[in-house]
Amino acid sequence: MLPGADSNADAVAANGAVGGQALPYWRLSGFYFFYFSVLGALVPFWGLYLKSLNYSAKEIGIVSAMLAGTRVVAPNLWGWLGDKTGQRLRIIRVGSFMACVCFAGILVDQRFGWLVWVVAAYTFFWNAVLAQFEVTTLAHLGRQPQRYSLIRLWGSVGFILVVVGLGFAFDHLSIRYLPLFIFFFLAMIWVSSLSIVERRVEHGSESGQGFWQILLQKPVLCFLLASFLLQVSFGPYYTFYSVYLETYHYSRTVIGFLWALGVIAEVLIFFVMHRLLPTCGVRNLLLFSLGMAVLRWWLIACYAESVVILFFAQLLHAFTFGTAHAVAIELIRSFFGGRHQGQGQAVYSAASFGAGGAVGAAVAGLLWDASAVLTFAVSSGAAALALLIAWVGVTEAAHKSCCLKAK
Repeated sequence: MLPGADSNADAVAANGAVGGQALPYWRLSGFYFFYFSVLGALVPFWGLYLKSLNYSAKEIGIVSAMLAGTRVVAPNLWGWLGDKTGQRLRIIRVGSFMACVCFAGILVDQRFGWLVWVVAAYTFFWNAVLAQFEVTTLAHLGRQPQRYSLIRLWGSVGFILVVVGLGFAFDHLSIRYLPLFIFFFLAMIWVSSLSIVERRVEHGSESGQGFWQILLQKPVLCFLLASFLLQVSFGPYYTFYSVYLETYHYSRTVIGFLWALGVIAEVLIFFVMHRLLPTCGVRNLLLFSLGMAVLRWWLIACYAESVVILFFAQLLHAFTFGTAHAVAIELIRSFFGGRHQGQGQAVYSAASFGAGGAVGAAVAGLLWDASAVLTFAVSSGAAALALLIAWVGVTEAAHKSCCLKAK
């Protein structure tokens, strides 16, 4: 358990209660723990697993793009359904269960064509889950949304434990066991969803604007485009970072440690995000995060032989993912309000982790054999373009309207 976790949990339970009911801190946190445990198994080791099946870099890029590509459609469909019916928890439970069932197909056959279909099927349901659960968590937090990061950090803890544990395990076990670990964590996502109760989203005072009226505003579009480009920049990292490090003769234990280090930095920033959001401002944190992404990918491209520089680059994950994600959740909450919260979270997920992740993985697959260094340099360029768009489009006025006031 992390130092201070109990005190933070107590603080959230005391201050974030809604309607006189205590916040189910550990139930919500447990869901994030297992959801991101899947990513802890998937993201660092999926490319290595596919490589062990003798897939080419292009084929690895296609399968990895499929993982992200279903996020373009699935979250929007499930987000619309969640807003329409209000039964988000049922969607989360069904999505979790069906993701587990579909993923079991990988245990049957690993041929490329079959694998593509299995990945498409399980991610269609899996990608229904997180955006709706974000809305559920914010509904439980009520008027304390800035404390979201104190719950979400347990997802990062799950990622860290799994990536370190599997990094060590795969120095002694075959990487072919990876699907079994992923299947177990998917099953635990479903089990943890059964312990959570539904909480209706509080609409509060809203402008009455329709979903499309909000979506087509310049600050919203610029934010979504910047988010798309940021995830494009993550494409080579998520798809080939472990493969890249193996070419420099790093062991899988070291590779697992470097992945975990980035998420440890993410956890630490989550501990203080509820203070940084009101004091530093949403727009400033967004721009700083994008600037750090430019630097991070450039360092990985040019100095991968130096473990010290890789160490520093991984610490920047605190900003390139941790801060960027917390800011994004707050911006979406502020832009879309309660009535369109599910669709807003879904559009963000589709534009960033969906379309951005798919394009980033596909581009990485096409460029990788030509030059790994060039691939990460392109990532740095994508992040720089995201920074420019956010600087111009997410204006100070939009920043002030979205920024939280200190309690």
